[in-house]
Amino acid sequence: MADPNVTEMANQLAEETLEVQRKTGQDRLFMEVAKVLGASSQTMEEAFVTAIRTRMATHQGREFLKKALAEHSGKDPHA
Repeated sequence: MADPNVTEMANQLAEETLEVQRKTGQDRLFMEVAKVLGASSQTMEEAFVTAIRTRMATHQGREFLKKALAEHSGKDPHA
């Protein structure tokens, strides 16, 4: 199990990275950040990538549910 401090730092960096990605439109920025992290700490890189992937998966899951509910209700899912 990862050090809780590493996990906390990775989670915070993941949130910051996703915010910058949204603002800049660079949807693969997280890969560049992971590469920088990996040069110094494989442990941090792995924790960061896990944090990014879980957040991205959660977002995709929510979008899927939103679309499914909208289709069920007969509404535009993009509204």
